[in-house]
Amino acid sequence: MPENDKTPATTKHCHVVAMPYPGRGHINPMLNLCKLILSKSNDDFLFTFVVTEEWLGLLSSDPKPPANIRFASLPQVIPSEASRADDMAGFIEAVLAKLKNPFERLIDGLEPPPTAIVYDTWLSTWMVDVANRRNIAVASLFPMSASVFTVFYHFDLLLQHAHFPLNVSEKGDEIVDYIPGLPTTTIKDLTTIFEGHGKKMILQLLDTFSILKNATCLLFTSIYEFEEQVIDSIKENLPIPAYHIGPMIPYFESSDKPQSSNENYLQWLDSQPNGSVLYISQGSFLSISTAQMDEIIAGIKESGVRFLWVTRGDTSRFKDGVSEMGCFVSWCDQLRVLCHPSVGGFWTHCGWNSTSESIYAGVPMLTCPIFWDQMPNSKLIVNDLKIGWRVIDNGCKKEKFVTREEIAKLVRNFMDFESDVRKEMVERAKGLKDIFRRAIADGGSAASDIDAFIKYIS
Repeated sequence: MPENDKTPATTKHCHVVAMPYPGRGHINPMLNLCKLILSKSNDDFLFTFVVTEEWLGLLSSDPKPPANIRFASLPQVIPSEASRADDMAGFIEAVLAKLKNPFERLIDGLEPPPTAIVYDTWLSTWMVDVANRRNIAVASLFPMSASVFTVFYHFDLLLQHAHFPLNVSEKGDEIVDYIPGLPTTTIKDLTTIFEGHGKKMILQLLDTFSILKNATCLLFTSIYEFEEQVIDSIKENLPIPAYHIGPMIPYFESSDKPQSSNENYLQWLDSQPNGSVLYISQGSFLSISTAQMDEIIAGIKESGVRFLWVTRGDTSRFKDGVSEMGCFVSWCDQLRVLCHPSVGGFWTHCGWNSTSESIYAGVPMLTCPIFWDQMPNSKLIVNDLKIGWRVIDNGCKKEKFVTREEIAKLVRNFMDFESDVRKEMVERAKGLKDIFRRAIADGGSAASDIDAFIKYIS
């Protein structure tokens, strides 16, 4: 039975099962989507949010969700979250092969029976079949940019042009100009999408997009005004309805939440000059090499710039020699931090959620992409939207190395209040912030598509 099931389900008009891919960067957008729909629908929905046993435990420390969201768990038949970085191929293989049967047993026992399923696109290889055999509407949530979607959707064109497997050393600067709607992109702009996986695994993942045509509809977590050309192209080529619902970040939650005793970092931010703090977070999953991290730590310290740094594990090497200019936390309310007036920049791994939160807050970025969609996101930030700089040309990979002296100089220049280049970048970031907020306001492009989707599945 689902956990925390205290809601009188029989009073609900629509029972939706929500199933994210098992990873924080996928779970958060799915949970935010459920919360957003509830905020707009007068409690006409009941959500059963399905995660693994391990993730149910991890989420137990998060704030309690609305009463109309109940959690249900699947047996821990996949590798632990703690070790998935050590064998990503094995983790993905397990997700694609081992979650289907327990998920089917779960939904067959739910009361009331589900009327719709919203699932993470990366689970398409089995989820669409499960829903279609039960005649349940199934909506696919793609938790990355529209540009990344279209690269995968038209992957056959990469193969036809001999651009996969990627050969960055010989073809890195070649322009990929044959994917419909995609802004000017080079091979090296796509590197982190495909690195770290064998051809077999990539092709297996790409089955997702051939199966997607059998879903009921697709949800894009992007702002139409940011990716207008590519979204129009996808809608033209995709045989199912597509909704651009905006990034699923918690912008709809109150910014006036009470400050708890373990949020001293907010008090520290309150004491800093406006726009003076560089917020640093490398995400919740993969990391960079130890040698490179040592250079980053030394470079940040040598820069003399104020910083708030989210660290994990042993923090002694971070804290040595740091004065009141720096603040270290193991966790923070990231959107709240980015919206704080003291924060003037964001050192980021370029995950889509972090990228979206920074744009929402109007904060320029220093990009340090590592994996998956992060290099294309860095390219969007730096080349297309022009609201950030790269820490290193091709991401913070082991074969690329940036020294502490280079980092210190880059950070000082990036945070230089008197720099005309920075002033122009800040103005562009503020302009995009305004576009984002108009899109999610009543009648905006994202809000209208959310409303249309709610009507569609109701």
